[in-house]
Amino acid sequence: MLFLPVLAGFASGISLIVVIGAQNAFVLRTGLRREHVFPVVVICALSDAVLIFAGVAGVGAIVRVAPVALDIVRWGGAAFLVGYAVFAARRALKPSRLDAAEVTAMPLVAAVLGCLALTWLNPHVYLDTLVLLGSLAATQGADGRWLFGVGATLASVAWFSLLGFGARFLAPVFARPLAWRVLDGAIALLMLTLGVLLVVGG
Repeated sequence: MLFLPVLAGFASGISLIVVIGAQNAFVLRTGLRREHVFPVVVICALSDAVLIFAGVAGVGAIVRVAPVALDIVRWGGAAFLVGYAVFAARRALKPSRLDAAEVTAMPLVAAVLGCLALTWLNPHVYLDTLVLLGSLAATQGADGRWLFGVGATLASVAWFSLLGFGARFLAPVFARPLAWRVLDGAIALLMLTLGVLLVVGG
């Protein structure tokens, strides 16, 4: 039955992506401020799709035998996360409020580059997509593995769309500066923790 590998891929993909992480925090904040939500969601989903199908094709085997590649990404990702934590902490100290009529604070280029960095400078994304999902896809057989990849990609599209476009329903909560202070403070702590864990856990 063709839908079974797709369902398995969707379930595996959603279980890996629905976690508190740097990328999800960025998409959530973008959605709350309604800043370039569509391109950010597209970049996240397309990036996942590329990595998932690369894993299905067997690229994960190369990652396992070339750990130096992950080391480079790990140090670069750690530096970026710590830097992002500093900016989030500064925002927490000077909180804003959510105003639908306000001028967009973040330029499109900055949003795109930030999204790309948080996606491609995270070594865990390679382990999750190339290695883990790639290995799980291999258990579905020669034909089923590609359907598994389709299911995992659909999970990514569904999650980032929900996170980015659904965040606007939280707008009343974030009309208060205190809510932004809590969110940015939590993001700063999360980014700093992830950056430190990348270094110590490597």
